[in-house]
Amino acid sequence: MTRFGYKLMSEEHGSLALVENARLAEAAGFDFVSLSDHFHPWLDAQGHSPFAWSVLGAIAQATSRIAITTGLTCPIIRYHPAIIAQAAATVALLSRNRFTLAVGAGERLNEHVTGARWPSAPERHAMLAEAIEIFRLLWSGGVHTYVGTHFTVDHARLYDLPDQPIPIMVGVSGPASIALAAERADGIMATEPNPDFVSGFREKAGKDGPRYAEVALAYASSEEEALEMAYRRFSFSAFGWAVNSELPHPAGFEAAARYMRPSDLAESIAAGPDPERHLAAIRKYIDAGYDHVVLTGIGPDQAGFIDFYQRELKPKLGVLTA
Repeated sequence: MTRFGYKLMSEEHGSLALVENARLAEAAGFDFVSLSDHFHPWLDAQGHSPFAWSVLGAIAQATSRIAITTGLTCPIIRYHPAIIAQAAATVALLSRNRFTLAVGAGERLNEHVTGARWPSAPERHAMLAEAIEIFRLLWSGGVHTYVGTHFTVDHARLYDLPDQPIPIMVGVSGPASIALAAERADGIMATEPNPDFVSGFREKAGKDGPRYAEVALAYASSEEEALEMAYRRFSFSAFGWAVNSELPHPAGFEAAARYMRPSDLAESIAAGPDPERHLAAIRKYIDAGYDHVVLTGIGPDQAGFIDFYQRELKPKLGVLTA
């Protein structure tokens, strides 16, 4: 059964708004929410970046049914893996086992802030593999010391642990991250409707698992208004991860988008008031094999987007998954 989630964009909304949006998403019948974990927004026009783990705790208390996941958190530079192991265990407890930890190799945009060196992608993948090993070690209970190539954990114990395992998803964008997910994770998270990601994970893992993916939707009263909003708020999505993981500042993304036009996003973002256009975009992810589809409503009017989902999209989603 395909589950549909609502994207909590910490880059676009402040902490109180994110908690309220999660509450509205639960009331509208979304199956889960996925919160981004950023230090900076992609673009200054987005204007926000509250601390994700404080927001997750508040969401756990403001909701009662809806599942919660990160999307994504990078546990290898700005955070030490032991800290994320503790944070995830706490959110799992506060949410009464509604929490999934989705992790990735990160973006320089967020991770450079501590002054640490920005490693190459292969090194970040190796660091992420160690981080996941540390999560599972600390979640197993007891006192642990770990000495790896990239991380050390010295005589650490998590005293507050959930009574159910915390699922781990790994963000994928190519063969290396798919191999890492197959070896270490329970499932994958992606941002494009690529069926090769799904089949690659299944083949390498020798098993099935949750397959999350995010689809960007720009709802407004006209296509022109929606594309203009997407250009102001979401132009970074056109660059791909080869660019998005490397630029260190919002100003770099603003410069990269300087020669773009709103119409350049028409192929990649469903825009406007027509529900069929949005459903067609969602269908691509379902057809590609993703069973957890995260709907990202671009722009400030999240109450309007959630209402659009409840009125126009949700009644028709069953047909897409039949």
